[in-house]
Amino acid sequence: MRRLPVYLLLDTSGSMSGEPVNALKNGVQLLASTLRQDPYALETVFVSVITFNTEAEQVVPLTDLITFQPPEINASGITSLGAALKLLSQKIKNEVAKTTPEKKGDWKPLVFIMTDGAPTDDWKSGLEELKQIKTGMIISCAAGEGAKIDVLKQISEIVVSLDTATSETIQQFFKWISASICTTSQKVDLTKKEITKLDELPPPPPEVNIVT
Repeated sequence: MRRLPVYLLLDTSGSMSGEPVNALKNGVQLLASTLRQDPYALETVFVSVITFNTEAEQVVPLTDLITFQPPEINASGITSLGAALKLLSQKIKNEVAKTTPEKKGDWKPLVFIMTDGAPTDDWKSGLEELKQIKTGMIISCAAGEGAKIDVLKQISEIVVSLDTATSETIQQFFKWISASICTTSQKVDLTKKEITKLDELPPPPPEVNIVT
């Protein structure tokens, strides 16, 4: 079975303290429970969680949905997005199976990034490392007015924004990415093709704004 790897890069800097970081925890739980109800996702989707504040850390390695456990997440420090992109590159290299003459590898990883602030490190060098890695779609979410959409546009094919980083808006974002992952898992299972465009995904809810 070819796996569909999903990487969540979550900003856990100090500005996410309180309601936003609690919403992240609930969002990851919602994602896991939603995907477990979809037979295609249950067969193919593997999830990893990378958090970034003063440092980047993979708090959950690439794990199947049955054994996946949402991590404990706390907010503190600054916004090392560049370090998170570098760590993502390393983990994709190590965890995602490549195609060989004898065997098909995993599907290209889906990457979802959520941040509410501006990067405080050298994000461009992190992006350069990521560009050397083959990924599927990268979708970034600018949560609130402090997020730098111009930076996220350089990292992602698709950028969405939330007007505020509240429990309700963050929950709606996780509902949408859950539906997007389910759609992708069905597509690769039935047609053996990967989704590459926004219009192939479910439409986002009103709280999630597409940035053009």
